[in-house]
Amino acid sequence: MHRSVSLLLNIAHAIDHLFLLIFATAVAAIAQDFGLARWEDLMPFGAGAFLLFGLGSLPAGKLGDQWGRRQMMLVFFFGMGASALLIATSRGPWPLAAALTLMGAFASIYHPVGIPMLVQHATKPGAAIGLNGLAGNLGIAAAAVVTGFLVEHAGWRVAFVVPGLACLLCGALFWWRAPRESEPPAQRTRRASVQLAPGQLARVLAVMTLASASGGLIFNLTTNGNGLMLGERWTALAGDPSTLGLLLGAVYAVASVAQVVVGRLIDRYPLKPLWLAIVLAQVPMLFFAAVAPGAWAWLALLGSMIFIFGAIPFTDATVVRYVDDRLRSRVSGVRLAISLAISSTAVWALGPAVKAAGFGTLFAGMGGVALCTASILLLLPGEPTKDNP
Repeated sequence: MHRSVSLLLNIAHAIDHLFLLIFATAVAAIAQDFGLARWEDLMPFGAGAFLLFGLGSLPAGKLGDQWGRRQMMLVFFFGMGASALLIATSRGPWPLAAALTLMGAFASIYHPVGIPMLVQHATKPGAAIGLNGLAGNLGIAAAAVVTGFLVEHAGWRVAFVVPGLACLLCGALFWWRAPRESEPPAQRTRRASVQLAPGQLARVLAVMTLASASGGLIFNLTTNGNGLMLGERWTALAGDPSTLGLLLGAVYAVASVAQVVVGRLIDRYPLKPLWLAIVLAQVPMLFFAAVAPGAWAWLALLGSMIFIFGAIPFTDATVVRYVDDRLRSRVSGVRLAISLAISSTAVWALGPAVKAAGFGTLFAGMGGVALCTASILLLLPGEPTKDNP
């Protein structure tokens, strides 16, 4: 694959996560503009975007395998750009919710289509997935930094317009640089690197989906709530969205490097012990974040996000290692439709949960969810070795 196409696919991952978090970063300003007393009352209106982000993965994956991944990525770029501009025109909570939900439908394309397209010819898929994960999480960091800056200096609507126009430009570049596919992926014959019996493969995919759902719940709760939690704990930052955005961006930028390290380790070592160690490391950090005050809360978030981001590459690596290329978009679509539909409830529940119990209880609960994820991973079968094929 040409380097410019790989670069655009990685940028698309950054766009995907950036767009999904603009609303959470700007929600306080949007609520004030709409005349709502509390941001918690507006937050549930963003749940539709994350619900479609999950459910839309199923048809997106099927179309990616049977119609073509290049065509679907063009739909992604132009659909995301247009929906961001539509969000910027919203004049109330319900029009905003509809536009965000439309954006979620287009956002659902990337993971089941873009990542299989990126790794379909990769000799070191773990490293490619790790770098791609870094790009996605830099998009999360950009959501905190860029959105905070634009909201403070130009308003929340401009915070959607600027990324929307940039996305349309990337779509034009992808159309120009990405070569047309000679056949749809469903007609390819390339086999997975590890072949398992059907029963073992079904077990791997079930464990992967459940672990992805519980891990996604933690991911959505943290990335949507970190800024609000930090503003509450570190009161000096509450009225300074630019500084708050820079501190959050630093957390996400540093934590993103974990994905590159984990991606390289995945190419060298079995998945199960690595995945289990990363998830177990989340538990003490989330419990620390539940009680940490002031600047300690920032350090707790940094430690938590390093291991939360570090766990992300494992699901895509599992698909690459065990699933033939002709099926990868469809398998990813099914996994994402289930796991993201479950984890999307975090966006709906975040505001009411914090309003009722506070961030301390929320982060302690996430520590418990991480323990559940670790127990699920214990069910993964061992991988074939030279001594035990």
